Amino acid sequence: MPVDHISVRGAREHNLKNIDVEIPRDKLVVITGLSGSGKSSLAFDTIYAEGQRRYVESLSAYARQFLGLMEKPDVDHIDGLSPAISIDQKGSSNNPRSTVGTVTEIYDYMRLLWARVGRPHCPTCARPIERQTVQQIVDATLAYAPGSRLLLLAPVARAKKGEHQGILEEARRAGFVRVRINGEVRDLDESFELSKQKRHDIDIVVDRLVIPEPATDATATSRIADSVETALKVGQGVMIVARADAKKGAKEAERLFSEHFSCPYDGSSIGEIEPRTFSFNSPHGACSKCTGLGVEKEIDSSKAWPRRWTSALTNRSAN
Repeated sequence: MPVDHISVRGAREHNLKNIDVEIPRDKLVVITGLSGSGKSSLAFDTIYAEGQRRYVESLSAYARQFLGLMEKPDVDHIDGLSPAISIDQKGSSNNPRSTVGTVTEIYDYMRLLWARVGRPHCPTCARPIERQTVQQIVDATLAYAPGSRLLLLAPVARAKKGEHQGILEEARRAGFVRVRINGEVRDLDESFELSKQKRHDIDIVVDRLVIPEPATDATATSRIADSVETALKVGQGVMIVARADAKKGAKEAERLFSEHFSCPYDGSSIGEIEPRTFSFNSPHGACSKCTGLGVEKEIDSSKAWPRRWTSALTNRSAN
């Protein structure tokens, strides 16, 4: 016959005065009462402590030396008890970025789990995203319309605070002459400083080229292949092809390629999956429109004051 309740007999821990109680299993049970009446003594110091103690006792001697054995609570006996866990109480927060997952810290474990064992899929065709070869990247680059002016970029910093003088100096020593900072191409010979308090995106300009006519030109193909290999090496397996002649914010103004994850069917690519990719508190993983809050603020024109009301209030204040 299955046990349907937890039976506590003779509980005397702390403020408890030799009490007997039966608690139904598989139910949400609330223990309430005045301050000092023994609520925590019953829930944590008696039931939880005994459940945890019995669980640890069932483990091997090797495992017990790492967990430690809790003392037996002052109680005659407890029946129907299972291994127990306890969650500490924390103060509520009005921060819109606080959720059940972040407060209990399980969100950190879930992000790590998704980043390590998750299998990415294409957001367009839902097929699994696979690695992309250098030749596939070269073919995709040559597929641009003849005459297109392209920048082959190697991303070296994404949404990172700091002046990044070390990155810029290393690019100079490597022989690169241009860099794109926050979407603006700058010469490395220029003297400029980045604000250490702001986040910056830095891409090294590996090559600037124009798609030839025909696109099968052997010299152009060899040059693009060399540049792609260099960009992937500098960008640690990730590179960007940006159209220098496209308007800022235009659709497909730039395209991300990766040796790690890319869809061979429609060309969708993503960078290396990291725990911050799944964090709505990080610029790397947050939605660009709502910045991770899940709500986009807009002006409701239907609730705006009529023009005549505004005029009346202006005249009244003037009088």
